[in-house]
Amino acid sequence: MSMLPQWAMDALNILTQLLVLALGAAALAMIVMYIIDRAQTADAVRRNYPLVGRFRNLFTTLGEFFRQYFFAMDREELPFNRAERDWVYRSAQGEGGTVPFGSTKPMDKAGTALFVNCAFPLLDDHAAATEPLRIGPHARHPYDAPSFFNISGMSYGALSKPAVQALSRGAAKAGIWLNTGEGGLSPWHLEGGCDIVFQIGTAKYGVRNAAGGLDDQRLRDMADIDAVKMFELKLSQGAKPGKGGILPAEKVSAEVAEIRGIPVGEASISPNRHPEFDDVDGLLDMIGHIREVTGKPVGLKAVIGAHGWIEDMCEAVTRRGTESAPDFFTIDSGDGGTGAAPMALMDNVGLTIRESLPMVVDILERYGLRGRVRVIATGKLLLPGAVAWALAAGADFVQCGRGFMFSLGCIQAMKCHRNTCPTGVTTHDKRLQRGLVVTDKAERVARYADTIRSHVEMIAHSCGVAEPRQLRRKHVRIVQENGRSLPMSVIDFMPPPDGRNRPGDMPSQP
Repeated sequence: MSMLPQWAMDALNILTQLLVLALGAAALAMIVMYIIDRAQTADAVRRNYPLVGRFRNLFTTLGEFFRQYFFAMDREELPFNRAERDWVYRSAQGEGGTVPFGSTKPMDKAGTALFVNCAFPLLDDHAAATEPLRIGPHARHPYDAPSFFNISGMSYGALSKPAVQALSRGAAKAGIWLNTGEGGLSPWHLEGGCDIVFQIGTAKYGVRNAAGGLDDQRLRDMADIDAVKMFELKLSQGAKPGKGGILPAEKVSAEVAEIRGIPVGEASISPNRHPEFDDVDGLLDMIGHIREVTGKPVGLKAVIGAHGWIEDMCEAVTRRGTESAPDFFTIDSGDGGTGAAPMALMDNVGLTIRESLPMVVDILERYGLRGRVRVIATGKLLLPGAVAWALAAGADFVQCGRGFMFSLGCIQAMKCHRNTCPTGVTTHDKRLQRGLVVTDKAERVARYADTIRSHVEMIAHSCGVAEPRQLRRKHVRIVQENGRSLPMSVIDFMPPPDGRNRPGDMPSQP
C-alpha cells in the first residue's frame, strides 16, 4: 500500500468512506423497511416475513416476463402464443410467413379446423382475383369493399397517435378499410387516405350532442367526409358484452376529449347499451335513421349470446321489407380483444366466433337474408387458417385488431390499460411513443395484410377453388373428441327452436 502514489491513496480512502456510507444507508433502509413491514396490516406475508416477503411481489411482477421469454412453450401462451405472434412478425417484416421443419400445431385437438385439399389443386395462373363486394345496395352511396381482410375497430385514445397514423397509412397501401372503434374519428385516421368505417358506440363519441344522444348534424358532417364509407352501430364487444367502453382517465388528453366530446382527464365509461331502443324494431329504426341521414351503408356489431333477438330481427325485416335490414352484421367473438375490460365479462360471457358465426349465417339463410346482409367476422382471426375458416363458414369479410397491433410491434405486454405500453402502441407517453416509427410500421401493416390475403388464397387454391370467397363448409373438416374429423357441412350449428333467450328467460337447454 505504501508503494501507491498519494493521489491513489486519497482516492482509495474516498472510495472506502463512500462504501461505508452506502452500507450504512442500506442498513438504515432495511431497518426502516423492517419496521414498516411489521407495522403495516395490508400484506400478511410482509407482516410475518419482513424484508424477505417483499421478494414475493417482485417475483410476481417479473414472473409474466420470465414465462413469456424463458419458460412457455411455443403453443402455450394466451391469448396468443409465441408461434402465432412470430408468424405475424415475420409476415409484417416481409419474410413471407414461411416456417421450417414441421408444424408445432396439435392437429388432432378437438375443434381444430382442417382444410380438405383436392387431388388436383388450382394452378396459380388459373386463380381469380377477389372482386370488390358491394355493401348497402339500398343506401344512396353503397360501398364496394375491395378486400376480404380489414382492420377491426380500435379507438384513438385506446391506441396512440402514431399507431393510428401507421394503421391509416398501411391500410391505404394495402387497400383495406380501417374501423375507427367507438372513440370517434381523429385526424390521424384520415391521414393515410384509407377507407374508414365509422363506429357508433353507446356513448355516440364524435356524433353526440350535449346530452349524449345522437346528433344528426354531426352525423351529416361525418358522412360528408368521402373517406367514411360506412357506419357501424355497436351493440356489444366480444371482450365485454353488456359493458360499455372503458378509457382510463390518464388516457383522456385534451385532444382525445375534443374528438370524443367529453371532459379532459376524466375516465370515459360508455353506457352498457344504447338507451334509445330496447327491442329489434327500435334497432332497425335507428339503423334506418342513420342510413337516411348519412346516405351510406349502416350495419351493427354484436357478440352473440342469446340468439332469439336475431330471429326476431329477421322476422321484423321480413315484415318491413328487405330494404330495412342492416347492410352488414359484424359478429364479434366472446374472446375478442380490448384495451380494458372486467375479467368477469372477459372470461365468462359471450360465444366464441367458432360457434356464433355459422349459427348467425344459418339464421340469415333461413330467412332468405344471407345475400342482403353482409357478414363480417372478427375476434382472434389473425392467421390465414382462421381467416379461411371464417370465409368457409359464411363470412363475407374478416376484421382483425390484435394481428395488426402485432404488426405495429406489440409484444403482448398486457399493459394496454395502464398507459405504459413499452412499444408505443397503446400509450400517450411521448417517450414511449418514440419507439413506434410511423413510416416503418405502416409498411409492416401493409405487408401483414398482403401476406394474410396471399396465404388465404393459397389455402383456397389447395382446396380447388379460384378465390377465397368460394370456400364452403364442405372444404373444412372439424376434429372431434375421438381424434377423427367430420365435415363442417354436416355439423348442425342451429340452436334449438325454443332457444330464444330474452331478458328474464331461463337459458335454453343445449
